[in-house]
Amino acid sequence: MATGRTHRPATRSRGIPEATVARLPLYLRALTGLSERSVPTVSSEELAAAAGVNSAKLRKDFSYLGSYGTRGVGYDVEYLVYQISRELGLTQDWPVVIVGIGNLGAALANYGGFASRGFRVAALIDADPAMAGKPVAGMPVQHTDDLEKIISENGVSIGVIATPAGAAQQVCERLVAAGVTSILNFAPTVLSVPEGVDVRKVDLSIELQILAFHEQRKAGEEAAVAEASAAAAAVVPPVRATGNGRKGPDGDLPAVMPA
Repeated sequence: MATGRTHRPATRSRGIPEATVARLPLYLRALTGLSERSVPTVSSEELAAAAGVNSAKLRKDFSYLGSYGTRGVGYDVEYLVYQISRELGLTQDWPVVIVGIGNLGAALANYGGFASRGFRVAALIDADPAMAGKPVAGMPVQHTDDLEKIISENGVSIGVIATPAGAAQQVCERLVAAGVTSILNFAPTVLSVPEGVDVRKVDLSIELQILAFHEQRKAGEEAAVAEASAAAAAVVPPVRATGNGRKGPDGDLPAVMPA
């Protein structure tokens, strides 16, 4: 299989930077919550806080969509939901196949958020003959021997790989050869794909390791503060003897007791 870059250029065909594209789902999630609460409009500051970004970045991102809001009013929530959904391609149905129906694959199959976000799980595929025909999330698991046929019959362009690392590259190559051009990879390995195929990698262990790094750093900072506090407390100012306890005329030396 020919190999190439595992991502596309920094900007997409309509000139929207990839960093902006990566934030659009965050805005959509926040806007969907507002829509469900029947909130009609939202300011850039409120929406930015809900999405976890700063308001200047949000306004810049929305300028790529041609949406600038109304001064003193803000952004129309329902229109932004539609606008971002359209930009992300969520106004159409996207059939998806999940390959690898172990614990993780089964959990993904049972995830109810796919359908509400424009994705339809078209098939569940596994290499284990014992899994063939077994119902998972209300769908019978199909064998990998039929992978190409399944992709073709369902018009699938997005594949989810949840196999062990050793099988992921071969599954990836078969998906791409069958016409899949976007892959969400949960396998703990880096996939090689040809130009024009997008891969998004989800590695939970890496995310946990990053959190462990931050926890270790915070613990180190706390230990340093505690050590500095202990060192400061250990420095006791010297107590000057004053003889009978009365100060002399200069305020430091002990007063001289009369004979």
